[in-house]
Amino acid sequence: MATIKDVAREAGVSISIVSKAFNNYPDVSEKTKKRILEVAKQLNYSPNLVAKNLSSKKTNTIGLISSGFLDSGVKDSNNSFQLFKGVYTAVEQNQYDLAIYMIDSQKQKSKSYAAFCKERNIGGAILVGVRTDDPFFLELIGSEFPCVLVDVKIAMDCEYIGSVSTDNVAATKEMARHLLERNHKDIVVVTGKEETWVNTERLAGVREAMKEFGLVLREGDIIHADFTEEKAYELTAGFLKNRKPTAFLCFSDLMALGVIKAVKEAGLSIPEDVSVTGFDGLLISEFTQPALTTIEQDFFEMGRQAALMLQRLINGNAEETSIQIEYRFVDRDSVGERE
Repeated sequence: MATIKDVAREAGVSISIVSKAFNNYPDVSEKTKKRILEVAKQLNYSPNLVAKNLSSKKTNTIGLISSGFLDSGVKDSNNSFQLFKGVYTAVEQNQYDLAIYMIDSQKQKSKSYAAFCKERNIGGAILVGVRTDDPFFLELIGSEFPCVLVDVKIAMDCEYIGSVSTDNVAATKEMARHLLERNHKDIVVVTGKEETWVNTERLAGVREAMKEFGLVLREGDIIHADFTEEKAYELTAGFLKNRKPTAFLCFSDLMALGVIKAVKEAGLSIPEDVSVTGFDGLLISEFTQPALTTIEQDFFEMGRQAALMLQRLINGNAEETSIQIEYRFVDRDSVGERE
């Protein structure tokens, strides 16, 4: 059986050049790639599906690029797992291959998403956790490369860009109404990262609900906690020293956990003194004391629909490029009625 060393020797190049050619690295010329593939074919050497894809000019590989995954903790890791599981289910169902890349901030500064995809001969990508102001994200969007964005939607309509998300506006609007209908007039909103699309959408939902009740959400009613439990705890603890609202509406269950801790340390009871709500449907939200009222997102279905849409985009038969996945309002014990 021929080895990569045999291919390198016959083609007159180094082993590393052969490896780069099979993985479609941009610093190997098309002429050299062609020679290496011809030699590999003569020697009956085919190391993986990437080589077959290169020789046929077609790729059956889908990339899942997750930015910020390393920042997630044990409490919210199940959501990422469910999303990945949904992607894998749809990919396996249609006999595509799946390549998963976890990108941290350091790698993002040194290599773009487009470079990652090109080097690995990926036909399309699902992007999770990306920021819309990321220059590498903007580069990918402008490259006419098929991709599906999870929880991000860009303003322009593109035939090669899709998006899958929960209806964030409707979800937070329903949650805000839930509080308002129970006579909560002094509501503080604990938001995530200001520059993210979901944060903007969720704020819009809260504002719509408050407008219906003749109220306005002021900047002083917002705590910007970046979707982290620690920051939500610290900011809420400081906030409660000067003001005690009747409810905290949180844009994530993790932030709600931080708020609950701060509220209890301030000597207040939930929901008798202060109500708290979350968003996401983490497993732990059912076991908090009291159990957390939240919005449960279907992460598995988000991943599955993202992968199915990407396959349609790759094949040029996508009839729609934006899908909203149904959420579930979960009413538990963390919200009380005000007189």
